[in-house]
Parts: sequence; structure tokens; C-alpha cells
Amino acid sequence: MEIILKQDVPNLGDKDDVVNVRNGYATNFLIPKGMAIMATPSAKKVHEENMRQRAHKEAKVREDAQELAAKLEGIQVQIATKVSSTGKVFGSVNNIQVAEALAAQGLEVDRRNITFPGQDVLREVGVHQAVVKIYRDISASVQVEVTGEE
Repeated sequence: MEIILKQDVPNLGDKDDVVNVRNGYATNFLIPKGMAIMATPSAKKVHEENMRQRAHKEAKVREDAQELAAKLEGIQVQIATKVSSTGKVFGSVNNIQVAEALAAQGLEVDRRNITFPGQDVLREVGVHQAVVKIYRDISASVQVEVTGEE
């Protein structure tokens, strides 16, 4: 029996895959649990149209993400904070402050997508790298300069 999976099923397939399974497995387990639907000709048409629309939306989102990555790449953000005489920051500079600094430059980025390679927060004065993950495999590198307040 041919079915369309509505969710990932271990050892069978991923969501939206069209697979062949035994009749009993489909009618007694997959379909009643809501994991799959029968692959009738009309269901296949609807499935193909949904996949086409999803691919179109995916392409649009990917294009927007690449535009944002191009804008972010090479941007330098300056954050002033209180520092000791040895150059250590009182407290730390975190992704929230970097997101706010980017927003001040007109670039809205979710703070949870900002990471500092090799460290959680910035605790020293100087220029550091921050990686902004925009979309699945699209990310941009931003320079963060931590300076002392006057």
C-alpha cells in the first residue's frame, strides 16, 4: 500500500515521503495514529502542490536570508562598557547587547542566533568575532569591538 507520511517515522522515512508499506502496517498502525495518509490520486496531487508551494517559500526565505547575510558580513559593532585598569570587563558583553547594537544600525537579528566562537560571553576589551546564524546553513560574521566607557 502506498502512503504519504505526515511525520518522521524511524526506519521508514521522513515527513512528506511517499512510501510503500504492507497493508496491515498502514491500516492498523500508521493511519490510525495519524502518522500517514493513504496515497490516493487526489492526495498525491495535493501533496505535490504543497511541496511546490513549500519549495517556493523556501527559496524566498533563503533569498531574504542571503540578503541579510550580505548586509551583516563585515559589519563592526562597538559596545562600550565599564572596564578595570587591566582591561577586564566588569560583568560581560553578551548576545543581547550585540543584538541591540545591530538593531540600532537597522538590522533586526534574534539574540538567540548570535554566538561567540569558543566562548559564551565577552569578558575582555578588544575586537572579537560573533557569528549570526540567519537560516539553516546561512550565517554571517560580525566584528564586535568592546571598549571602555569614559
